[in-house]
Amino acid sequence: MKTTHRGGIRRLVLAAAAVTASSVLLAACGGSDTTGSGSQPQGSPDEVNAALEKGGTITYWSWTPSSEAQVKAFEKEFPNVKVNYVNAGTGNDHYTKLQNVIKAGSGAPDVAQIEYQALPQFALPGSLVDLRQYGFDSLESAYTPSTWTAVHAGEGLYGLPQDSGPMAMFYNKEVFDKYGIAVPKTWDEYVAAGKKLHQADPKKFITNDTGDAGFATSMIWQAGGKPFATDGKNVTINLADDGTKKWTGVWNQLVEGGLVASIPGWSDEWFKAIGDGTIATLNIGAWMPGVLESSVKAGAGKWRVAPLPTYDGQPATAENGGSTQSVLKQSANPALAAGFVRWLNHDGGVKPFLASGGFPSTAADLKDPAFVDKKSAYFGGQQINQVLTGAAGSVVPGWQYLPFQLYANSIFGDTVGKSYQAKTDLNAGLKSWQDALVGYGNQQGFQTNG
Repeated sequence: MKTTHRGGIRRLVLAAAAVTASSVLLAACGGSDTTGSGSQPQGSPDEVNAALEKGGTITYWSWTPSSEAQVKAFEKEFPNVKVNYVNAGTGNDHYTKLQNVIKAGSGAPDVAQIEYQALPQFALPGSLVDLRQYGFDSLESAYTPSTWTAVHAGEGLYGLPQDSGPMAMFYNKEVFDKYGIAVPKTWDEYVAAGKKLHQADPKKFITNDTGDAGFATSMIWQAGGKPFATDGKNVTINLADDGTKKWTGVWNQLVEGGLVASIPGWSDEWFKAIGDGTIATLNIGAWMPGVLESSVKAGAGKWRVAPLPTYDGQPATAENGGSTQSVLKQSANPALAAGFVRWLNHDGGVKPFLASGGFPSTAADLKDPAFVDKKSAYFGGQQINQVLTGAAGSVVPGWQYLPFQLYANSIFGDTVGKSYQAKTDLNAGLKSWQDALVGYGNQQGFQTNG
């Protein structure tokens, strides 16, 4: 995207996450019947089509830069429908306002943008409409498997994927060339590159990391870890599984060795360090090109994209970011709202989204030569989407977020973050994180084990 909203949201939600998570989960544990029992009958799109033809007015909350263009195009195609677009803010503002109107029982939008990691917290209490009732489960083949999984809570379907964030390694070719560093294909080679760079110039670092929950969970995901599992109200947390240990085995070498810059992501210092070569790589989602182009102009021509390093040299990556639109249970016209969601992420709304710099979740667009083979001037003419679409096809399956992931992220700095600050074993910080999450989950009425 051409904004920093993916990382920015992850950073901004922390202040409100605990309040949001508590109120959502208390409702969730009070006996919702929308946790995906599988009993919902197959629906039909006919009701949606009829609602679009009849028309009406709906309200849409979103933060994406493509929203206004999408709404305008939608209203042109469906002149009987009026969409009131509201930018309720990102992160803190958006989720807090959304939770407040849900709790109040009135004032919610018909459709709201929700990140994949936050979706379970709004779906479990029954605040969202299960779109299977409109036959949307028949659209599965249109999306990548990882994003299709992300819009589910249990068996319920609570949105259609808007975008995806398969991870890749963005690297400063100018820095690599100057210090004779080959593009690493494995994490062992990446650690070696980090050592070589920092030894050659102690002011330069292979990357930055001060402890970010979204990054850590994505890296555990890529390593094959499955630390979170939810089955109804039963939640299991194991931040010492094989995948987690595989990741910390690599990342501890960088953290304990002082090989990562202690520069917080999305800070002014971070953007400057990306532009001047202080930070040589970013392991991040496929939405990052637009951020670099708009916010790190000093890096133009210097940066390239390569597959994320792996543990055995075989393609494997994880998602990092992404969101959907969901229909709120408060909607007076859920069929019309569902039609808008379908148009946004399956029909005419996809192209305006991609034009604004979004990275697609739709299988057809990921194969479109006009997208795949497009050359990027910022990246020295490289056809970066060839790398990024390849990443979209190699996301490790089976990942689950916690049903209180926003809260989990909000306390990451107080637990794992301490290991980063002390440059000590990340496993100790992960143990503290797990203990805190188990206690919190049980307080909220989940049967949480760890």
